[in-house]
Amino acid sequence: MAVLASIWERSERPSGYMGAMEQTPTAPTCYRHPGRGTYLSCSDCEKPICVDCSIDSPVGQKCPDCAKQRGRTTVITGRQLRARSSAIPPVTMFLLASSVIIYILGAVSPELNNRIFENFALFPPAVEQGDWWLLITTAFLHSGLTHILFNMWALYVLGPGIERQVGSVPFAGLYLASALLGSVAYVATNSGPAVGASGAVFGLFGAWLASAWKSRHTPAGRANLQSIGIILGINLLLPFAVPRIAWEAHVGGLIAGVLITLAWQRLARDERARSAISFAVAGAALVLGILI
Repeated sequence: MAVLASIWERSERPSGYMGAMEQTPTAPTCYRHPGRGTYLSCSDCEKPICVDCSIDSPVGQKCPDCAKQRGRTTVITGRQLRARSSAIPPVTMFLLASSVIIYILGAVSPELNNRIFENFALFPPAVEQGDWWLLITTAFLHSGLTHILFNMWALYVLGPGIERQVGSVPFAGLYLASALLGSVAYVATNSGPAVGASGAVFGLFGAWLASAWKSRHTPAGRANLQSIGIILGINLLLPFAVPRIAWEAHVGGLIAGVLITLAWQRLARDERARSAISFAVAGAALVLGILI
């Protein structure tokens, strides 16, 4: 968990941050603060921007002007974003609250817990018979305290930063698509039941992985890439040591997160476009799950 916290701390800094000790007298200057040398630039308009003007996100670092979204009158700079990091955005809050409430209800009533699992856990034969919604509902169920604590902690650590930067609707689509593709990967290779939000959570890892890869030529980007790589490596190797881990769902969710974020970086310039991309991938994953 300390490593997860490290990623969150790093991700709050602009991905191309290069500290004052690395600036040279010939460095470009921020277009909003002419006295500040910087090697950062907006991923959209390519204007030079300083640390306080850079708005970091999985779709690239942006200047305040390019970060303005249609219908909004305020811009959140990197400094303001760090100050507001304790607030949990709505979709992340809903996902956290719903998963925890369902778990508590099941813990209080074993009979209710059995009924929930019987009707909403991912069971490949049932999906093959037409119960496609199990591909989604399984992401709200957890088999034990350790299981839900890890997934909800990862969601709390990784989710808010993405949701703030890309918007709540695109983030919801990313989470849904990752959960679906994770479930599809599991159903395609297994016949026994499974539960958990791991596929969706690994989609969030995939989003940060794609972001870190894009900024890998900067010190902060390399640090992020290394940290995320270590966590992913541990989790992908964990099934060899711990039984009953649905690693197929992890891989499916990770692929969805990487693909969606790469598409955001290359094709999307606003929240509407990001929403279309993430829900298109979610729809494709659902169709694939139905056809299996």
